[in-house]
Amino acid sequence: MGKNWTDRDVPDQTGRVAVVTGANTGLGFETARVLAEHGASVVLAVRDVEKGKQAASRFGSGADVTVQELDLSSLDSVRAAAADLHATLPKIDLLVNNAGVMYPPRQTTREGFELQFGTNHLGHFALTGLLLDLLLPVPGSRVVAVASQGHRIRASIHFDDLQWENSYDRVAAYGQSKLANLMFGYELQRRLAPHGTTVALAAHPGVARTELMRHTPGVLRGLFSVAAPLFTHDSAHGALPLLRAATDPGALGGQYYGPDGLGESRGYPEVVASSRQSYDVAIQRRLWTVSEELTGVKFPVG
Repeated sequence: MGKNWTDRDVPDQTGRVAVVTGANTGLGFETARVLAEHGASVVLAVRDVEKGKQAASRFGSGADVTVQELDLSSLDSVRAAAADLHATLPKIDLLVNNAGVMYPPRQTTREGFELQFGTNHLGHFALTGLLLDLLLPVPGSRVVAVASQGHRIRASIHFDDLQWENSYDRVAAYGQSKLANLMFGYELQRRLAPHGTTVALAAHPGVARTELMRHTPGVLRGLFSVAAPLFTHDSAHGALPLLRAATDPGALGGQYYGPDGLGESRGYPEVVASSRQSYDVAIQRRLWTVSEELTGVKFPVG
């Protein structure tokens, strides 16, 4: 395929089952829409079922789309959603862990985790672990972790205060959560490799104009609006790295896709590199162990 990969390059997805979190709007919706247009059966895993149904109504009449309630800020909801999907799906070919929150005032999940870390990382960690048995038997199945350039901004894994109880910096907390998404994806790929059926990849959308920006601090929001024409793109273009990681036959486990433009802010999807610290295997493994302890979810891969 040429360099300028678009949704027209998505192969036929007939017979594939895809679960996309946060699929009622933005990147998740665009990802789900393209997958359905190419023949996939798509589950919109969303917190607000009514909004999910409204999103489903926007798909073409021939689309095979269902809605699944999933609140990633509640491990009870994650477990319930996983049980529902086990009852309704014979398999999963593709799990796109897209949903997330960005820069909210300090809040906690049902279990008391800081909202960004709990939702963006721990919720998806638990969901993936609980659904992995539906992916492992399926040759060519994939898990896509949706990361962000935020993983480079004041980001590290604060093992001494993962929940930001001592002080709270919403930008740094978001950075921690997105760094965790990447590290989870890389460690998951390492554990999946011996099985030879399922692979884990990651992708980031660049700077996409989505509802995720609603909690952005005022100063940053002002700068964003001024720079928008030069350094941003819409959700449909932002979804392309996710779609390429999810469907490109040439994509490999452990790869990270992002836009090819200046600063990876916009452009066509290609393989990119994440931050140096994101590749630290010791931290990846420590994060995995802590995440299993916090969620109570053990993966069927060692």
